[in-house]
Amino acid sequence: MIGMRLAAAIVLLAALTPIARAQDAEAGRAAFKRCSICHAVGIDAQNKVGPQLNGLEGRKAGSVAGFDYSDAQKNSGIVWSEATFKQYIKDPQAAVPGTKKTISGIKDEHQAADLWAYLRQFNADGSVK
Repeated sequence: MIGMRLAAAIVLLAALTPIARAQDAEAGRAAFKRCSICHAVGIDAQNKVGPQLNGLEGRKAGSVAGFDYSDAQKNSGIVWSEATFKQYIKDPQAAVPGTKKTISGIKDEHQAADLWAYLRQFNADGSVK
């Protein structure tokens, strides 16, 4: 009897536990529209007000050729990963004091995760992985 109650409790607990939300690159694509004023991705991406974001995953911050970064960004020591991106995009000025990036940030963790899922799919040449 105790075994059945324990099994029922486990099933109930599992049903009530929220499932982690998977990253959604398509939702990230929609979120990127806000970023596309300053940044570009894809085969024909060029630097704009901000650098193009192709090949972001594993890239050293401040390293896109032809973009005039702040000294703070160039010397930040950041190598882009999901964790560093999410921390940075939440509050760029706090993450890298002196950066030129003036947006207030993306505070919503799900939106930041979706945006990362979208950006990480682009190779350095702009092709999709």
